[in-house]
Amino acid sequence: MSSLAHEKMIPPDNKRGRRDNNEDRLSDLPDCVLLHILSFLNSKHAVQTCVLSPRWKHLWKCIPTLILHSSEFSNAKKLGIFVTKILNLRDTTPSLHTLDFERLGSFEPQRTLKEIINYACSHNTQLKKLGICVKGDSSIIFPRISSCISSCQALTSLKLYIYPKGLYSNGKRTLFPKYLNLPALTSLDLTYFTFCASDNADHAEPFSSFNCLNNLIISSCTVTDTPILRISSATLVNLTMSYNSSDFPKFELFAPSLYTITFEGVPHQRLCGSSLSSIKQVNIEADIFSNRFEELPFVLFSWQQDLINIKSLTVAATDLKILSLVPDLFKAKLPSLLCNLKTLKVCSRLTWLTKIRLTFDKSSNEDTVEKSQANTRSLPQDNGL
Repeated sequence: MSSLAHEKMIPPDNKRGRRDNNEDRLSDLPDCVLLHILSFLNSKHAVQTCVLSPRWKHLWKCIPTLILHSSEFSNAKKLGIFVTKILNLRDTTPSLHTLDFERLGSFEPQRTLKEIINYACSHNTQLKKLGICVKGDSSIIFPRISSCISSCQALTSLKLYIYPKGLYSNGKRTLFPKYLNLPALTSLDLTYFTFCASDNADHAEPFSSFNCLNNLIISSCTVTDTPILRISSATLVNLTMSYNSSDFPKFELFAPSLYTITFEGVPHQRLCGSSLSSIKQVNIEADIFSNRFEELPFVLFSWQQDLINIKSLTVAATDLKILSLVPDLFKAKLPSLLCNLKTLKVCSRLTWLTKIRLTFDKSSNEDTVEKSQANTRSLPQDNGL
């Protein structure tokens, strides 16, 4: 016992299992893992990783995503220079899966957008996700974009925001094509577009050609030459409608797989169609600012009457205020209208559109990430960047 007590303690040799604290373990990862990590960054930050170590010097050239947002640059000139350089220096061998370009300031001249579109067209057979958010003369901008989109037959996700100059005065929305052949498209996000009826039709039906569509977002859109916007799709599961124009009074839904509807804005349109019974989850945040305020309670109440099979309902506090204006509301047998309801949530404010876009982006293909955190309540000002 005593000999053991006085025995000199020798610390164990841990050198064999110990690594230097300054050792760069991240750089030991294979290229495919590092490229996946870098694909989550916007392209400016991804390029800046080249200074970390020799191992990272050229990695950014092989990233399968390009995320180019003007918010990362102090002015349009610096954005244009960066776009030109990264497109010229990027390796051409790795396929480009995602291209997300956002420029909400005054967009003249349009050289940068032209470079972006030409680059996307050169990768049209591999490009899966395309996002373009710009502001300018849509009669000049959209024909170029539309031509590029038509050539990208592998697209699974498309996001288009095209804001006209003078948005708060006489800006006109961009006319969406009556037919667009994108056989693999599963997610579509449109902001500030006009849909028109086909020849001799009493409704606009712009999405019927997308045979694989699962997720649809339409924001700040309108319809011309017809009072009805028809959404027909055998595969559509999630529909989000946000702050669309009051110029048309009716949504027709023919989507037998439709499960979730999310609405944000002023409830001008009534819902009808054969798919209302399939909807199980509804999220509503109604806005009360409208010159036809007296109609809103009845429109919102009609939704509750039509969506009788919903199991989950999330509403904002303003929705309850609007519904309270319906005469004899509690005589309408609300329990029988919502007999299948299992979950009811009331929130002060929801900002659903931002959350929905983030959810769709995160649930997309593993090798690409597309981020859109801008809330379309705040439309872009004409102030440079």
